[in-house]
Amino acid sequence: MIDWQRVVELRSEIGPEGFDEVLELFLDEVEGVVMRLGQRREKLEDELHFLKGSAWNLGFAAFGAMCQDGERKAVAGRSDEIDVPAILDCYGKSKEIFLGKLDEVFAAA
Repeated sequence: MIDWQRVVELRSEIGPEGFDEVLELFLDEVEGVVMRLGQRREKLEDELHFLKGSAWNLGFAAFGAMCQDGERKAVAGRSDEIDVPAILDCYGKSKEIFLGKLDEVFAAA
């Protein structure tokens, strides 16, 4: 669900303080989009594209994959096939796992 190698690489690339800033920005921006996901069908493709990139940047692999699948469906005119509740559920679970194990992963790295 989480690509921990990506998380460790990102922290190594930008340092602990930079990582904390990226994490704070990620949570703030992604939460805003997640809270309105699916409410504006005309924005769904753009929202899923943004979420996909943000997710993969921070190692949220499963969430990013679901957003990619949804984005592809939106591009193909099949927005009605996008399971927004499942995407939101994946985000919630991913966030819980990520925040719950982050310190442990960095301590082991």
